[in-house]
Amino acid sequence: MILKDFLTQSGTEKTLAELILFLSEQADPVKKGFLTTCMNISACGTRNMFGEDQKPLDKYADDVFVQSLKKSRLVRYIATEEQDTIIEVNNAKNNFGVVIDPLDGSSLLDVNLCVGSIIGIYPGHVLTKGSAMIAALYMLYGPLTLLTITTGHGVHEFVRDESGEFVLRGKDIRIPDGKIYAPGALRRDWLPAHARWINDLENAGYKLRFSGCFVADVHQILHKGGVFTYPGYKGKEKGKLRILYEANPMGMIVCEAGGAVSNGRTDYREITPEAIDQVTPIYIGGKKEIGQIEKYMREG
Repeated sequence: MILKDFLTQSGTEKTLAELILFLSEQADPVKKGFLTTCMNISACGTRNMFGEDQKPLDKYADDVFVQSLKKSRLVRYIATEEQDTIIEVNNAKNNFGVVIDPLDGSSLLDVNLCVGSIIGIYPGHVLTKGSAMIAALYMLYGPLTLLTITTGHGVHEFVRDESGEFVLRGKDIRIPDGKIYAPGALRRDWLPAHARWINDLENAGYKLRFSGCFVADVHQILHKGGVFTYPGYKGKEKGKLRILYEANPMGMIVCEAGGAVSNGRTDYREITPEAIDQVTPIYIGGKKEIGQIEKYMREG
């Protein structure tokens, strides 16, 4: 079953389905850009709002999403990791707000590893709780181009076929029990409670799997079980990953698949962001692992 038919049969509201299909169509121009833009793997000489060097494909992918959405007028608000401010579209057809990490993992482009795009959809303005999100999806550009999506009724996976259609590959995906952990930040900088938790995971036989691409690592956890974390650490106690573009959309997907998310103390999706560049410590994966870290954090 192709994505369009799936959205229709699952009763997705018409304007939301139209937006999801439109966003899925951007996978093709983004991936085609790899063939030309990736020939230049150096930085652009510019930085995003987080002080990170922007690679040519970061800016290219951002332009694909922003310009196409502005032209379509399918959303009112657009916020992306590469933009300094929220874009408000004139004469928008709908009141949707979208948050986008156009190219997660772009630092891996020079070694040809997996990268992806992360998208969250709100019924209105984007500076609101992640729990208000009505749909989330990510596209993974690996050996296959995959699209994983939730509209609040389960998590479903599609693969792009030779004709360019996204075809259903997995329905109602549930995160299994598993023993994979993907830990970010340097071990020497981990805070005590986090370090004790990691030590317990290792003693329980968890295997370390960390690629440096958030969406790819969480995709693996979604299918094989375990936990991804990029915690608060010495010098960055508030965390590093972006609550708006990374944590909230992936959080909706994992929670819809039976998992859980936390900043170490609470579900970060219940936090109202104060700015588009707000960051958070992140723990995302199985409920067991999330419950354990919250227990360790309470104990100090």
